[in-house]
Amino acid sequence: MTALPLHRTRAVRAPRHLIRILLTMLAVLAFAARPAMAQSILRDAETEQLFRDMMDPLTVAAGLQPGQVRVHLLGDASINAFVAGSQDVYVFAGLIEAADTAEEVQGVLAHELGHIMGGHAIRINDGAKAATGISILSLLLGAAAIAAGGGEAGMGIMMAGQQAALGKFLAFSRVQESTADAAGAQYLSAAGISGRGSLAFFKKLQNLEFRYAVKQDDDQAYGRTHPMSGDRIQTLREVYVIDPAWEKPADPDIERRFQRVKAKLSGYMTDPDRTLRKYPETDISIPARYARAYAWHRSAYPQKALAEVEALLATDRDDPYFLELEGQILLESGRPKEALPPLREAVAKSRSQPLIAATLGHALIATEDPANFAEAEKVLRTAVALDNKNPFAWYQLGIVYANKGDQSRAALASAERYNLQGGQAALALRNAEMAMQGLPQGSPDWIRAQDISLVARAEVERTRKRR
Repeated sequence: MTALPLHRTRAVRAPRHLIRILLTMLAVLAFAARPAMAQSILRDAETEQLFRDMMDPLTVAAGLQPGQVRVHLLGDASINAFVAGSQDVYVFAGLIEAADTAEEVQGVLAHELGHIMGGHAIRINDGAKAATGISILSLLLGAAAIAAGGGEAGMGIMMAGQQAALGKFLAFSRVQESTADAAGAQYLSAAGISGRGSLAFFKKLQNLEFRYAVKQDDDQAYGRTHPMSGDRIQTLREVYVIDPAWEKPADPDIERRFQRVKAKLSGYMTDPDRTLRKYPETDISIPARYARAYAWHRSAYPQKALAEVEALLATDRDDPYFLELEGQILLESGRPKEALPPLREAVAKSRSQPLIAATLGHALIATEDPANFAEAEKVLRTAVALDNKNPFAWYQLGIVYANKGDQSRAALASAERYNLQGGQAALALRNAEMAMQGLPQGSPDWIRAQDISLVARAEVERTRKRR
């Protein structure tokens, strides 16, 4: 007599267990449809200008305007890149480290541009919906079978449905990747950039698969979001080798700048000891000196870092990025007054590049000399006018306003800062409301504070409802 109650207990619990499995799978699908944005964005004037110069020919080849697609660097060692639901490409620092040439990175950028032009970040939801439909249907059919007494059959229906749903989503993703590969090849060709770099980078990915013993058979291919690297190489090679740009030499200026940026990033991201082994002092090339300057600075040897910068400046006294680095090292070593001349020169030679200007503003404030605050305000106002998405610049400008007793604009600067930082909607709202109380109603600053207030209030409300 115990068999029936036990069987009923299992019949009741099984759907609940499988519902949890289904919800977990749907959460995975939703995550796959929305790239994670929890990584920190690294901002550097030289790197951002290089990315723009690498991206613009591809952007124009796709029929867009220069500067319309932006490339952002994420401080993550993974070899990855993705697009979000806008015209923004996110490149991981690990990808730059893995690439040997600028053309390899341009191959990745062309692929990601293919995703943007195909609207894949938006259309990925279509694939998730189709998979969800299959999952829900199998859940209902399985539950009905279990209720009718066919427990094993019902669970089989549910599990098979989940497998089919996941397969449907993965197939949808693979089609998007193949489409982006083809589009990227077209953009490289139209931009006159050889596909050699694209193939070389896919070969790197294939070597990683070999290293981690990823099977290369057809069964493995069906369980992936991307086609197998070997298949992609074979398909793209047939396109690239007949393209007129195949034998075209790489742009020497872009390649030179890429090697500089790669070395700079390595010095900034990598353990200093490892950097110094990779770039020994016997290597007197510009990239090596760049990397060592950052490594020595991070190791608290400012004089050694400055010696490397002086060697760099000896090759080009007008390079704004060498001057910026000199000022940065002096500033972060507690010598803000000495940092002012190279930073002022860097700002002038870079035509008031906003990130460099923000560093100069910081140095002017760090001197704690009231005579420097008027210049700091001018410099920082220019910086945020040219780039209003720099929370650090807004923070420094807020200090200037507070120092001169303009609490309303100090609050507005803080509201701008918190509005740019994720998860700070409550602080953005509080500061925006404080700013509105002291600013002339209807003035541009008051209207801006009102805009931030509306956006922040809506986000605070959404957060409250989710809880």
